[in-house]
Amino acid sequence: MQTIIQQEAVYNAENTADRTMNARTGIVSRFLHWSAKQERNRFGWLALILTSHGCVLTPLTLFAVILSGSSLALFIAAVGAMGLVLVTNLAAMPTRVTIPAFFLSIVIDVAIVVICAISGFNVAGAGL
Repeated sequence: MQTIIQQEAVYNAENTADRTMNARTGIVSRFLHWSAKQERNRFGWLALILTSHGCVLTPLTLFAVILSGSSLALFIAAVGAMGLVLVTNLAAMPTRVTIPAFFLSIVIDVAIVVICAISGFNVAGAGL
């Protein structure tokens, strides 16, 4: 009976230490640790990232760029964000690299759309 009690005490001490360590670590380091643990779901992430970015995010971002006057710098930034995701996935980088790159490219795309919205959308001037 005493052995079981000792094992529970050790187990509880380890859980308390894990919670204390998790409270001290920052959100970025926890995110990077979580990304590294996603390695077993790598092909699912690859499919999600390439499909969502290549078929949804990049076309919508480029559509916003075209509607706001076709700024070459914004166009290059949108294609560069897609290139970042494409290269990291096709190079078979680990998920601790590909998932943060995906979220960085989402931030870049959202920033581009916000810049386009601030500059104003002009359907008549877009040549559509």
